[in-house]
Amino acid sequence: MIHYNKFTLDNGLRVVVHEDHTTPMAVVNVLYDVGARDEDPERTGFAHLFEHLMFGGSVNIPDYDEPLQMAGGENNAFTTNDLTNYYIQLPAENIETAFWLESDRMLSLAFGEKSLDVQRKVVCEEFKEHYINKPYGDVWHKMRELAYSTHPYRWMTIGRELAHIETASLQDVQAFFFKYYRPVNAILVVGGNVTTTQVKMLAEKWFGDIPSGEKYVRHLPQEPAQTAPHKLEVKAGVPLDALYKCYHIYPRMDKRYYAADLISDILGGGSSSRLHHVLVKEKKLFSNIECYHFGSVDAGLLTIEGKLVKGVKMKDAEKAVQEELNKLQQTVIPERELQKVKNRVESMLAFEDMSLLNRANNLAFYELLGDASLMNTEFDNYDAVTTANIHEEAGIIFNENNSNTIYYYADNHI
Repeated sequence: MIHYNKFTLDNGLRVVVHEDHTTPMAVVNVLYDVGARDEDPERTGFAHLFEHLMFGGSVNIPDYDEPLQMAGGENNAFTTNDLTNYYIQLPAENIETAFWLESDRMLSLAFGEKSLDVQRKVVCEEFKEHYINKPYGDVWHKMRELAYSTHPYRWMTIGRELAHIETASLQDVQAFFFKYYRPVNAILVVGGNVTTTQVKMLAEKWFGDIPSGEKYVRHLPQEPAQTAPHKLEVKAGVPLDALYKCYHIYPRMDKRYYAADLISDILGGGSSSRLHHVLVKEKKLFSNIECYHFGSVDAGLLTIEGKLVKGVKMKDAEKAVQEELNKLQQTVIPERELQKVKNRVESMLAFEDMSLLNRANNLAFYELLGDASLMNTEFDNYDAVTTANIHEEAGIIFNENNSNTIYYYADNHI
């Protein structure tokens, strides 16, 4: 059980406090309710570009890292399609430094052509390195476009195309900041060797006077149900042929999400999972194969991806994958197999909770989903899934009309 206290400032900033007096450290986590799904389709990559810009200094603090290092702290951030998260870890006695830094850049990020130019170049290089020049790097650009026709998950966090970042103007960037980076659209989580009284005082002092901004209300286009299989062939200079198959699953707050998550573990959760055991160890068709999903807030994709052993034909590899999916649809799995993956999930959740930083990140995420208390009931949702649920959902998810397949061939494929 993760204990916490919660309050909201007058400007709408939600604050969650998790006291842990067994550590000398503290974490200050600021989550903004904005991700790549909130971007204009003609102006993508902004949420991620912004994550970089937020480290470029604010009006009163030209160098973000210097005062933090002097206080013995470290920081980082990440952007997803759903959210942007910034976090600082430092000795609890220096916690006010973190409040000062985070509040100043929420209030008055330093906008300038120079800062924008520097970060734009950094992001463009990242785009080229990871998504253009890297083997298989373009697969998710192609898969998202293949699987989604309408929902903004059809582009990646890095952006839909390089040109969107290259042509981002200062005016575009300012508009994005003042729309989304407001107290009313943020969640502050403070964890570690702190007291709620202390955090309340610091939150009022450093964040209380920041104008609340206008609450952002999402009206995203909803993805229609897929009614026919989608397939794409790609040929590139990669070392091995690869097979990617994606199936639409459920939003994060849908009860069926938990069955889908457990199905991904049954099929691809480690070396004893069905796909690995049969297709890598026994049949030796794949050098590696995995099944996973991204845990996205809106309806996401369950993915099977594997690299083929040299000389194996794509149609034989795909047929073998389909046979394993058919087994899951046709036969109810043994209770012990389901219990095994539930145990794995339970130990993974417990392991995550050992880290103060993870606890703070997770409290922010569950508060975003609706209430931080959901963190304490998460495993109950998995535990409630039955073998009948697995059987039923496998039949729905692995319907051929719900499939999106990329055959990724090496240039010299057979």
